[in-house]
Amino acid sequence: MMFDAGVVACLEHLEAIPWSEEEEADVVSVLSQLQLREPAAEVLQRVLVESSYSSRADAIFLRLLAGVLQSKEEKARRDMKSLMIGLLQEDNSDKIDVSRETLYHLCDKCISSLLICLNEATAAVNDHRRNLMADIAREADNIQWLLEILISKKIADEFVTLWADQTDLARIHGSIPVMYRCEISRITTQLCVAVGKGEVMVGKEARLKVLRTWMEAVYEDFGWMKRACRGFDRRTVEEGLSEMILTLAMAEQQDILMRWFDIFLKKGDECPNLQRAFRVWWRRSFVRRIAGRGGGGGGGGGGEHEPSRLQIVACEYPPA
Repeated sequence: MMFDAGVVACLEHLEAIPWSEEEEADVVSVLSQLQLREPAAEVLQRVLVESSYSSRADAIFLRLLAGVLQSKEEKARRDMKSLMIGLLQEDNSDKIDVSRETLYHLCDKCISSLLICLNEATAAVNDHRRNLMADIAREADNIQWLLEILISKKIADEFVTLWADQTDLARIHGSIPVMYRCEISRITTQLCVAVGKGEVMVGKEARLKVLRTWMEAVYEDFGWMKRACRGFDRRTVEEGLSEMILTLAMAEQQDILMRWFDIFLKKGDECPNLQRAFRVWWRRSFVRRIAGRGGGGGGGGGGEHEPSRLQIVACEYPPA
């Protein structure tokens, strides 16, 4: 009897005091080895959840995300965005089951809201226009954050097509002051960097369509982005754009890079520097040209070939 009373007293003590994370692991380990049933279960309620509770993770996460996306308190938004991203990145085993549908539902809502704001801003005047400009920057920032989550969870492939299809958004983009619209162009550069690094894998048609829809906007806004946008890394963006362009067919590389060449001559440092991509395309086209049908070319006799630098990389990636 005295032993049982002592065990109960220990459990009551454990239930009443706070635990550090290290102590929490020890308590769970010890109590799980003891067959105490009811008393131990009450103590462990602090850290163990019912299986039915975990099935609600998607709804809880949706509520948290929606709260951040709707907030207009900038410092609080930044803090909570960093917190949520950090928690998701800790979850290497994907125990947080946030559905693809939930994230893309929020992306659709933010893009629709951004398009509405852009349309209203083109007709608004004075104070109302200024308020709409702030809304535009905030919605674009929301999309950047959602895209970061999609990339971290390796499910951003659908976003490439979604963003490539925003032709109305791209058309209205130029009518908005650059200080606000540049956040929209950052969505494009963020996506291109991820594709260029191989973090997002999608078909050639979608890659090409993104560039055709949005590259003009990136050219227009690049100077402002590198001067005014928080956390903008020029070299990373230029490298990502170059790598993405070089994944296209040669004719498409030529179209995009010849257009870049003309714009760079006009804008100089206000335009992304894609010289590396241009040099690679030039060598592929005129120096190391690969014949379309394996045969030997003209008169130079068998020439030596540069060793291939192609690398085949196997990586884990979920089916679409």
